[in-house]
Amino acid sequence: MKLKLIFILTVVFCSVTYAQQEPQYSQYMYNMSTVNPAYATGQNGLISTGLLYRKQWTGIEGSPQTANVFANIPVSDKIELSVNYVNDKIGDAIPVTNDYVNVDFAYITKISDQARLSYGLKAGINSLKIDPSNSDVISDPAFANNTATTNLNVGAGVYLFTHNFYAGVSTPNLLPSSVDIDGVGVAETKTHIYGILGYVVDISDEVKLKPSTVIKQVIDSPLTFDFSLNSLLYDKFELGVSYRYTDSFIALAGFNITQNLKIGYSYDFSVSDLGDYNDGSHEIILLFNFDLLNFSNKYSSPRFF
Repeated sequence: MKLKLIFILTVVFCSVTYAQQEPQYSQYMYNMSTVNPAYATGQNGLISTGLLYRKQWTGIEGSPQTANVFANIPVSDKIELSVNYVNDKIGDAIPVTNDYVNVDFAYITKISDQARLSYGLKAGINSLKIDPSNSDVISDPAFANNTATTNLNVGAGVYLFTHNFYAGVSTPNLLPSSVDIDGVGVAETKTHIYGILGYVVDISDEVKLKPSTVIKQVIDSPLTFDFSLNSLLYDKFELGVSYRYTDSFIALAGFNITQNLKIGYSYDFSVSDLGDYNDGSHEIILLFNFDLLNFSNKYSSPRFF
């Protein structure tokens, strides 16, 4: 019973205190469908795919690590689909694994010669698994019978964009959920509300700047935000910095290896109380575009959002 109590208290602390409930990314700007299901690339014929891996708070045993595979698929000039698979792990002796599979549907309307407004819906499944097999609590029947659950996820959003501006509001999880073990709640997912905003400034033919922000409100938790300033140099190199409120400073870099292949990296330097106990967070992303309809000549420079 004592071991059970320790385990429950540990999971509760990780799950329902002021901490991330969904995976967070420093390079979210390369896959904004994780934040807003209405996100659309607006590039017919180009299927954008990506792989992302994030190791958070290195130096702490059992710290979060996240893998993400995704694709944005324009079906027509009015419809885009995106598919996301996320594997998120936390914990050492008793690892907790979240698997997310989501499909987004975005419907794009033209409101002017330059502006488009997209309406998005998200549907998916979230699977949570607690694996106590390497701990002493495995002998307790409560953990043998109640260590996995699957929940439906539904989200919605709106997204306004032009060739150099975007703004959106969304909630990727409209259905809060909870996990109980032996009648005790050990995990709870609450509704997240996001606001995103960005603008690309052409400094010269070779230099572009993009200030942007993402604001996140988790129900019953304090408001938080990221503010970023990214630069695109010679349509090849990206350099940027971000600040995550009360949490970290972030350095970002990217390189367009070819017109359709890009690699990016970010490093988070913690400024919260956790900064004394970890060596920062690392994130790497690989992006690849499939030009199915040979539209590459239409897009003379890489998309900056």
